[in-house]
Amino acid sequence: MDAYVIRDTGLFLDIPVGEKKYVLKLRDLPQEEKPREKFRRYGARALSTAELLAIILNTGTIKEDVLSMSRRVLREYGERSLSGHTDPDAMSRDLDIPLTKALQIAACAELGKRFFHKKDAGSATIRTGKDAFEYLKDMRDLPKEQLRGIYLNSHHKVIHDEVISIGTVDTNIVHPREVFRPALAYSAVALVLAHNHASGTLKPSTADVDITAQLVQSGKIMGIELLDHLIITKHGFVSIPVSYE
Repeated sequence: MDAYVIRDTGLFLDIPVGEKKYVLKLRDLPQEEKPREKFRRYGARALSTAELLAIILNTGTIKEDVLSMSRRVLREYGERSLSGHTDPDAMSRDLDIPLTKALQIAACAELGKRFFHKKDAGSATIRTGKDAFEYLKDMRDLPKEQLRGIYLNSHHKVIHDEVISIGTVDTNIVHPREVFRPALAYSAVALVLAHNHASGTLKPSTADVDITAQLVQSGKIMGIELLDHLIITKHGFVSIPVSYE
């Protein structure tokens, strides 16, 4: 598989069918198994990510208890991408959660970055489509289509990872400014895009190809190179051809 080449642009930019599966809700749990009580009794390591998130969010809404909300947020965004998402307005809109809840999640994500200096992202190097797929494996089983960007420095190191949109990827939703805004904010020189096909098909749609071509041209203007655009499913991945000729 060909390795990505970041070219110097000369610019420096600062259940089985028919069966309904019942999922336990917070009210169904014994008191000692509820997240806060469980944390106090057994410590943080005994809790799932959803349980930890439920403690942070504290309360749910009229239509959804806090544990159900936490599970849904993690299922629809994915754990890795959730930690890199810092736009509470977009998160509130995409996930249909109150803005206060989205602000709590975004604030925790920012604290994590500051405490750990983004160690995980900084240690990742993306040089090929396979590298990108390995980094984004959590997208394979997402129930909704998600467009995600991996933003790189000149040494192919990941400096930022963000969910750009949730929902069907088309030109009405994906605008170049949303794709390249994080690149400018984090001084990236290149990026890799990826989106999942929940249907399982690895064949790019006409819209996938058109959007890729549009973003290549937009990147040329700003001197930020789109290295690849992956389609990810539970069966693997495929690259949408990116051409700068």
